Amino acid sequence: MENPALVDVTRGNLTESMHRGSVAIVDKTGQIVCAIGDVDARVYPRSAIKALQAIPLVESGAAEALDLSDAEIALACSSHNGEEVHANTARVMLMKAGLNEEALECGPQWPKRMEDAAKLILDDETPCGLHNNCSGKHAGFLGLARVMGVETRDYIQPDHPVQREVRLVMEQLTGDTLTEDVCGTDGCSIPTYASPLRNFAKAFAVFGTGEGLEPLRAEAADRVYNACINEPYMVAGADRFCTDVMEGFRGRVFVKTGAEGVFCGAVPELGLGIALKCDDGATRAAEVMMATVLETMLELNDEEAKLLDRLVNPPVLTRRGTTAGFIRPREEFLSALKAAL
Repeated sequence: MENPALVDVTRGNLTESMHRGSVAIVDKTGQIVCAIGDVDARVYPRSAIKALQAIPLVESGAAEALDLSDAEIALACSSHNGEEVHANTARVMLMKAGLNEEALECGPQWPKRMEDAAKLILDDETPCGLHNNCSGKHAGFLGLARVMGVETRDYIQPDHPVQREVRLVMEQLTGDTLTEDVCGTDGCSIPTYASPLRNFAKAFAVFGTGEGLEPLRAEAADRVYNACINEPYMVAGADRFCTDVMEGFRGRVFVKTGAEGVFCGAVPELGLGIALKCDDGATRAAEVMMATVLETMLELNDEEAKLLDRLVNPPVLTRRGTTAGFIRPREEFLSALKAAL
């Protein structure tokens, strides 16, 4: 099944490129509200599900034992820019667990922004694991391992007790069985399990509402959700879609990007979860897809409408900063969303 084209990229008066994809919007009971494209095909969620992977950190009592702040829990859910505030927060998380950056097994990564990379160069430093966009998640895994009293080495392996706990939570939230044959290795070296988009959307509907969860898990999900919306800068950083949306919507919406064009979100006031994927892995299209879904489903005030209008129709710029075209949702995509929502 070929997924429909959902996003156009224009230049002048013509469509220069297009992006195909799929979108699942599911309610807190697991009922599909909107399905565009093949929402039953298994996809790797990559970093879009970090908030779900952080639930064991809170549910186990490890976050409380380590006295983790909202900013630190949000960083455990982040794909951050590698800014100084992100690296330093990850460092403090490790210190609270009695560890340092040498315990990280995510690998080094240059900061996303040129100014942050330049600062390292000017200081005659090279990036380490703290600058990896997943360092907060890994610091959370290590903190959980310490509180569990298990070996921290090889915490990235599928059979490590931390990863078994994460997989169990993922299975329970998605309603899917995550076996070795659907397991891949994420960019930061942890296991990533492929499930249908509809299952991830259900998981985020439940994450945002606590519907059907046991009290302890519902409380943990609520803590993770609120940490992210209270500290959205820690989830991504400067000039990032996730931070901008969560800052702009002030608790109404949770969104999280993942590699290869995956995005997940929760809208608790509607009891809905969202999961989508751009087939060619383009973040530019996945962001337009998510912004379009939010614009269609929500009643917006003037400030929210202005924010989403910018994100739904971002310009294609020349090197001089002039507008040459736009990235925009296709009419067919808009029509399908409006009919369902």
